[in-house]
Amino acid sequence: MENLPWYLQALFIVCTLYTFILLVLASTKKRNVILVSLLWIGIQSAVSISLFYTDTTTVPPKFILAMLPAILLIVFLFISDKGRSYVDSLNLKIMYLIHVVRIPVEFGLYGLAIYKAIPMLMTFEGVNFDIFAGITAPLIIMGYFYKDWFSNSFVLIWNLLSTALLISIVVNAITSVPSPIQTQAFDQPNLAILHFPYVLLASYIVPVVLFSHLVAIKRAYTEFK
Repeated sequence: MENLPWYLQALFIVCTLYTFILLVLASTKKRNVILVSLLWIGIQSAVSISLFYTDTTTVPPKFILAMLPAILLIVFLFISDKGRSYVDSLNLKIMYLIHVVRIPVEFGLYGLAIYKAIPMLMTFEGVNFDIFAGITAPLIIMGYFYKDWFSNSFVLIWNLLSTALLISIVVNAITSVPSPIQTQAFDQPNLAILHFPYVLLASYIVPVVLFSHLVAIKRAYTEFK
């Protein structure tokens, strides 16, 4: 990753910082969120800088550890009493604002593809349409919270479709990494995810974006019923 320009590294660091700040602002238990987030970001940064993830010969691949703990934490938050209490206390407007990060992320991915660090299929020139969720998020915020344009059923559908877009790019990213489970992009695999700071997209930004959708889906579904 030495040939990548500094501004791509800076972009993903800024995107991580944006996501972190908004999650903290949306939370009532700010100290816990700060501690857990900084600990997780620190661990993933150190592990990726050590080149631990570049060993892609294991089954399952080591890079799964970049996402799995965060996903398990999300599951815990939705099934435990304290977790559900935290979920219900989140500022929903700010949680929607987190999705705007998907716009610079998509341009960052395009830059990585130009420098052959990821396959072009992971960009909006390929099969990644996740940028539409980022572009429409401000409209959802205005129309749902301020203008009464959108119903609970509408935002529920938006969140479900946007979650599907997110899952789609995650699957494409995982199956493009050079590993025993790689099924596509053999000519230009997804290498960036194995390195700092790009690993923070998979380990922090994506889980927080997914969490934001699940929080919104829970709220919208509850109101819809």
